[in-house]
Amino acid sequence: MYIPSHFEITDVSVAYKIIKENSFATLFSQHDGTPFATHLPLLLDNNHMHLVGHFARPNPQWKDIRNQSVLGVFHGPHCYISPSWYETNKAVPTWNYVTVHVYGEVELIDNEDELMASLNDMVLKYEAPNSSYSLRDIDPGFLSGLNKGVQGFKLKINRIEGKAKLSQNHSIQRQELVIQQLEKIQNTDEQRISSLMKQNLRPLS
Repeated sequence: MYIPSHFEITDVSVAYKIIKENSFATLFSQHDGTPFATHLPLLLDNNHMHLVGHFARPNPQWKDIRNQSVLGVFHGPHCYISPSWYETNKAVPTWNYVTVHVYGEVELIDNEDELMASLNDMVLKYEAPNSSYSLRDIDPGFLSGLNKGVQGFKLKINRIEGKAKLSQNHSIQRQELVIQQLEKIQNTDEQRISSLMKQNLRPLS
């Protein structure tokens, strides 16, 4: 990923936070000699060593994914930045965004107990704390049949890149003008970008 130095996320704990908060990812690999991508949730394990996920078995991506260097992309908030918000009209439009790229190798999960544990972790993450749904309440025979339709995997993390493009290449005055305009837009991404910009507000170096 192209990362100018002022946009680089150098604190890996920040990258982990982005992964956890934006865990619906895109996983890229080579399949039959061409790029192939699947959109799926990927969970960071407690040791920050692996990402864990599940393919639908009819998805051919998992069949030749071993022994490849694969890429998982986590998209954080993003939004359009209008030059009309600046103090001058000598400017062009741009896009502010946050993203993390994770590189590594995939190990398929063939142990049923490990697969069940990973599925349970996923349900616990996405179900509301007061949800009445639990995998433990599902008939074991029914659940075992459903499990045959998925292929679990772990992505061993070899390298992480993070980028937060938040107008750091502009003056403080211009960053503040952008924040003011974004705060007027009620869309979630604009609100999240404006909040991140305020947290990272700093002079152009």
